[in-house]
Amino acid sequence: MKFKDYYEILGVPRTATPDEVKAAYRRLARKYHPDVSKEPNAEARFKELGEAHEVLKDPEKRALYDQMGSQWKSGQDFKPSPGWDAGFEFRGGETGDFDPNDFFEAFFGRRGSGGGSRRPNIHAQGEDHHAKVMIDLEDAFRGAQRSISLRMPSYDAQGRMVSRERTLDINIPKGIRAGQHLRLAGQGGPGVGKGAPGDLYLEVGFNSHPVFRIDDRDIYVDLKLAPWEAALGAKVEAPTPEGPIQLTIPPGSSAGRQMRLKGRGIPGQPPGDLYVVLSIALPPADTDSAREAYQAMARAFRFNPREGKA
Repeated sequence: MKFKDYYEILGVPRTATPDEVKAAYRRLARKYHPDVSKEPNAEARFKELGEAHEVLKDPEKRALYDQMGSQWKSGQDFKPSPGWDAGFEFRGGETGDFDPNDFFEAFFGRRGSGGGSRRPNIHAQGEDHHAKVMIDLEDAFRGAQRSISLRMPSYDAQGRMVSRERTLDINIPKGIRAGQHLRLAGQGGPGVGKGAPGDLYLEVGFNSHPVFRIDDRDIYVDLKLAPWEAALGAKVEAPTPEGPIQLTIPPGSSAGRQMRLKGRGIPGQPPGDLYVVLSIALPPADTDSAREAYQAMARAFRFNPREGKA
């Protein structure tokens, strides 16, 4: 996927006010409108301008775009890092109807911009809000109470982007998985008139872990073995999210073998599994005795790992 610089497309600086963004879009849209333009790429350019304007005119989408786009240049291969959109609060719901092959259209097209005028004597429930929060793997094992900070970008009277921040205390239930939502009743947008406030839905993601990898409710961990442990079998200490355990390595284990520990993944009904992925670490041949040991192995085994392979 290629990164698109929306500011470059509209020809405005990153400090442009909403009025400047609007004026640039109108000027270029007239120039490249397919019904009147003589430019050979008018239709594609017009679509690109509309996409850029759709993002930069909305304070929430623009703030999120600035968050993930500040380090990229137009045309570069782009892949956002996990959790890059965490902490932003959005009005409206998610349509879920987008093309996953086009990140920009997918993400910035899927959230409602909300807003709208209010009339007197009208009562309506407030909009639901959505945000993504990142938690630690350990929180899913034990459950936890955490304070989170959310930002909702908007424009002030001078057209400058400002951020309204708030802090909430949330309960993280034991066994929650990535992609699930926590509902905070009444924490969404305010109601109109006597209408009740909307709800806040928090989509859960996991922070990167230095030891474990997470796949839905299953967990993976790499475990290094000495060559003799893999060949002869051994009892070794292996990490789990709930603490180290003694693991029996079968004789003749090879690198890449996965040992499944049933039910030791993320808790639930049913719980996930923990997969221990074996690898073999070779001791260095950095002393005379170590080199002699390797030479003795070479004489004893006469082993060719490439034999029979093209």
